Amino acid sequence: MQLSVIILNYNVHYFLELCLQSVQKAIANIDAEIIVIDNNSPDDSCAMVKAKFPEIQLIENKENSGFSKGNNIGVAQAKGEYICILNPDTVVAEDTFTTLLQFANQTQNIGAIGCKLIDGSGRFLPESKRNVPVVRVAFQKMIGHSKNYYANHLKENETGKIEILVGAFMFMKRQVYNQVNGFDEDYFMYGEDIDLSYKLIKAGFDNYYFGDTTIIHYKGESTLKDKIYAKRFFGAMQIFYEKHFKSNIFFDTVVWFGIQFAKVFKTETNSEVIKTKHYAVFSIDSQERFKTVLPFAYTPINAIEAIKPNTEVIFDANTLSYKAIIDYMITLQKNNTHTFKILPKNSNFIIGSNNSKYRGEILHF
Repeated sequence: MQLSVIILNYNVHYFLELCLQSVQKAIANIDAEIIVIDNNSPDDSCAMVKAKFPEIQLIENKENSGFSKGNNIGVAQAKGEYICILNPDTVVAEDTFTTLLQFANQTQNIGAIGCKLIDGSGRFLPESKRNVPVVRVAFQKMIGHSKNYYANHLKENETGKIEILVGAFMFMKRQVYNQVNGFDEDYFMYGEDIDLSYKLIKAGFDNYYFGDTTIIHYKGESTLKDKIYAKRFFGAMQIFYEKHFKSNIFFDTVVWFGIQFAKVFKTETNSEVIKTKHYAVFSIDSQERFKTVLPFAYTPINAIEAIKPNTEVIFDANTLSYKAIIDYMITLQKNNTHTFKILPKNSNFIIGSNNSKYRGEILHF
């Protein structure tokens, strides 16, 4: 088997459903499997997977075991030569895995590969490529100055070596993952991806950022930027430094202070609020079926040139590819007045997120 896609889920039923639809399209021509590990979600995620994706392997944990342990459980069941650690609040393109497999098979000494991530508003997520958070860089990140935290030597559409990848999408050989003992289970949430990336570098492998494929990461579903996030981030950095670096009194003091008073530190936010004036459904077939179900007036369109400013665009995944939807989002976000939702195939809801800080929106009809 070529590939195992490992998805750890917690309480994001509808984002998981959209994610699984996109992954199934992306592995259609690959010898691959999907493994969903559910960390004891209080919603009906597991029932949804059983009903709508019975061919997918579902592992139901009896407790929330955290990101590291949950993914390690999934990888232990994997059969693929390669694995992809994937967040449930993501949407992949149809060619994501085929292009990555081709790149991986042509490149020597690969540790892990990341790709270009955009949020639900189509904006590039700079954490797609990061540097090792040495003391100075980590401190700058903690107080809200993140320029040196990210790997800016590569542009967002370029491909090349980097140090740290993001846990929302990590692609690597299963043998390599096991060689460095996978995710460190001392981390419950946050920091695991930094640790794994750094372990790969220390083991002599090269990590890569691959800018030729793009996925959506709604992010707010798994990375809410609040004081709980800040406290967990500080705690993760403390584990990372104790494990990999010599003791640093200055940094230890900053971390202790941050854990105690996390709410006083800045977190990155996007406070811009886009006011929606119009709604448009982007579909390439007859749109009669929408007229009786959508609870608002909308304009049917089949080309981006027809989209007015301040429009919420609903992409119909029944007729559009996920790759096309992602490309349209990137193009349209340059206007900076649009918001986006996706109508998954054969579904009765639209879903999306206008801000990576907050949870997304799900509208049933």
